Amino acid sequence: MIKFAVKLSIMAHTGNLLTSILKKKCPNCRKGDMFINKSVFPLRDLLKMPDHCPQCGQKMEIEIGFYYGTGYVSYGICVALSIAIFIAYYLILGISWRDNSIFYYLAVNITLIVLLQPWIIRYSRVLYLNMFVKYGQNRYIAEEFRNKQHHHTNS
Repeated sequence: MIKFAVKLSIMAHTGNLLTSILKKKCPNCRKGDMFINKSVFPLRDLLKMPDHCPQCGQKMEIEIGFYYGTGYVSYGICVALSIAIFIAYYLILGISWRDNSIFYYLAVNITLIVLLQPWIIRYSRVLYLNMFVKYGQNRYIAEEFRNKQHHHTNS
């Protein structure tokens, strides 16, 4: 019972996977922000990320060109979103070739996908990094990072 309470308190403190993804937190510690600006606006700062997590020191770009793979994740998100929009449109308004409603659906779908692109791009980066960095995987990095911070503050 005590172990469960401790585990529950640790989870509440660090957050679970879904919460850390939705809040765009570091996958290693689930505390540090992955992006410098919390908002996607201004768009020129959309992809600005710190080199390392400010909390644990996890490297945000594991290797040069790491985020090229997010194009596939972004594509998957867009396909899933298009299917969800299709189902919602079909259930609410119906779709038919006879009244050209399929073209209205396509217009609504394209508009929503384009407008949501800044968030899709960010979440594709979050999901992609979470595929390669697991929670608590790099504890030694966190310890080294804290030691460096402590050393810099004392000197």
